[in-house]
Amino acid sequence: MTLHTPSPRDAEPGFAAVVPTSDYPLVRRAIEFISLAYREQPSLDAIAGALDVSPDHLEAAFRRWAGLSPKAFLQAVTIDHARRLLSEGLPLLEAAHEVGLSGPSRLHDLFVKHEAMSPGVHKAKGEGLALAYGFTDGPFGRTLAVWTDRGLAGLAFSDEDRGGDAHALADMLGRWPRAAATRDDAGAATIVARIFRPDAWRADAPLRVVLIGTDFEVRVWERLLAIPLGAATTYSAVATEIGAPKASRAVGAAVGRNPISFVVPCHRVVGKSGALTGYHWGLTRKRAMLGWEFGLAG
Repeated sequence: MTLHTPSPRDAEPGFAAVVPTSDYPLVRRAIEFISLAYREQPSLDAIAGALDVSPDHLEAAFRRWAGLSPKAFLQAVTIDHARRLLSEGLPLLEAAHEVGLSGPSRLHDLFVKHEAMSPGVHKAKGEGLALAYGFTDGPFGRTLAVWTDRGLAGLAFSDEDRGGDAHALADMLGRWPRAAATRDDAGAATIVARIFRPDAWRADAPLRVVLIGTDFEVRVWERLLAIPLGAATTYSAVATEIGAPKASRAVGAAVGRNPISFVVPCHRVVGKSGALTGYHWGLTRKRAMLGWEFGLAG
């Protein structure tokens, strides 16, 4: 079986229309500012001034990227507001809804068909496994995709302030150090384009992924795949749902080791209080993903 993808030439026009990758650096800076200044509820002018861009330019870039305004995104990441609602007795998911962490979706989530690779492959550190990998631009910055002939095995991100491409690749391939890896940037561009195109999220053409981990990790990742777009859950809830209610800490570790960012949506897991917690690829990117999805699900 092979991972079916259209040619990069076919994918790029739709990808560009849905995911304007050049907007992400500015949007990322805006999210970082909002995350630090949310208590002041800064105006669009204040946010734009802090970033040294015009309000109109910031508004347009944000709306292209997320489908909502910076002000709406500010509401979506005001974590203290969620905590206040929780302290007043509002259930977690309803409180999260108020800040954009969950909500009714007008789109179904990614249609994903997954399979787990033999535990022996994980134990053997990928020996005998043939991997392809490549780098491309995506809506959340420079993106690394890793795949096998069975499906997508990894999706990660490269940040210059965290070692760039070399660090991202070592982090990902280090999970299966004995696997044979071949670079294919064109293939990665096609796969990443398909992942971030909502019009490609169809039941009749599911994205195929392969989960390579311990039995426990795979159980956690399979549960994450059931969290719908625009919704949030907690580590303790995941632990209960996989039949290990006392294993919240182990669940947290498995979530942190998830190799397939976004597609296996570990960014939709929050702390028991409703607060965002650590994310392997940075809290700013976690907030960005939740905001982008909020724009789709609103």
